[in-house]
Amino acid sequence: MEPRCSVMVLALAAALSVAVAYDPLDPNGNITIKWDIMSWTPDGYVAVVTINNFQMYRQIMAPGWTVGWTWAKKEVIWSMVGAQATEQGDCSRFKGNIPHCCKRTPAVVDLLPGVPYNQQIANCCRGGVISAYGQDPGAAVAAFQVSVGQAGTTNRTVKVPKNFTLLGPGPGYTCGPAKVVPSTVFLTPDRRRKTQALMTWNVTCTYSQYLASKYPSCCVSFSSFYNDTIVPCAKCACGCEHKTCVQGDSKRPLAVTGKHTHAAATRGHRDKEAPLLQCTTHMCPVRVHWHVKLNYKEYWRAKIAITNFNYRMNYTQWTLVAQHPNLDNITEVFSFDYKPVVAYGSINDTAMFYGLKYFNDHLMQAGPYGNVQSEVLMRKDASTFTFRQGWAFPRKVYFNGDECQMPPPDAYPYLPNAALPAPVASLGAAVVAVVAFLVLVVV
Repeated sequence: MEPRCSVMVLALAAALSVAVAYDPLDPNGNITIKWDIMSWTPDGYVAVVTINNFQMYRQIMAPGWTVGWTWAKKEVIWSMVGAQATEQGDCSRFKGNIPHCCKRTPAVVDLLPGVPYNQQIANCCRGGVISAYGQDPGAAVAAFQVSVGQAGTTNRTVKVPKNFTLLGPGPGYTCGPAKVVPSTVFLTPDRRRKTQALMTWNVTCTYSQYLASKYPSCCVSFSSFYNDTIVPCAKCACGCEHKTCVQGDSKRPLAVTGKHTHAAATRGHRDKEAPLLQCTTHMCPVRVHWHVKLNYKEYWRAKIAITNFNYRMNYTQWTLVAQHPNLDNITEVFSFDYKPVVAYGSINDTAMFYGLKYFNDHLMQAGPYGNVQSEVLMRKDASTFTFRQGWAFPRKVYFNGDECQMPPPDAYPYLPNAALPAPVASLGAAVVAVVAFLVLVVV
């Protein structure tokens, strides 16, 4: 391969690697991990680590986040408040006080709700669950306190950790290098005095659906009042290879290998954590159905139904995002909460829907209660509105921040064909017939 071609291939690969982590509906969405050194200790420092979710409609569900990094020197974690390291590591070189974690690459998780108050700080202890910023900004943050030893005791001797990782709870996030930024400023409770951290660094993590999973995690189906055709999710929309499913009401798992479904033996703890899906042609954990229900003189109504086909997953604080040109004219939303997602200035064609708290914000696992539904009433825009060519259906649908597999455009339920106008030849014949009839009448 010529050098010029090699450069072009590398440039294209770099561009694609950036593109897959870019969400056009949430261009500024990311998770930022901020370290604030609050005080020095004899051999290190005490820091507060804050995880801010700035993603509009992607949250971190149970079992929650896991943050990891690599120490730049031989640092250890003496103690933690509001979180814990998953492993202690080899601390045999210490006599007397034993550190909380001696691993060079620690992994930290949130504490569960209900821990004693002396182990809590603000915004901790939610089991690692972080809400989407657009859904609940107050719950879109997590924090913990860490006491680090053997780390240096000045801004010049402290070394920033490297190779940050974030699981939320699975793969998909890529974290950049830690960057030292101006120290965070804090206000005292009476808001009359400002204090600041001794040192601050930030880490930015972005999400890529392609890194999270080879296949989509949801699919979309369509139907309408003006067409008898129901457009189902595409076959194997979420992949059929090596998935376990349950046929009907049977509790016996079946293994799906693309072409065949057969009984599967239990394979231990790993299978207990893997999705157990109801056997369907699409093999998706979640299906979103958009039905064009009614047509009024000035309004039209669509029904949205979300069905969970996973027997091992309850979706807590789920979000649904739809992109449609008429979503800027929403008049009323029944049974769901609604918030517009304005990604670019005045373009308002995207809406985020989510459940009402304590009513339907939990999408239960597969079964009779594994669905939620609502209806949306939209005012018609006389200059653009039409039911033709599948206009009434969304362009994109996201569930919990992941883009769903849409049906092919040529499969959308279209309006029935109207009667065709008479051809010119027929029109001429009709005129001749009328003239002849008038002549006969006159005669």
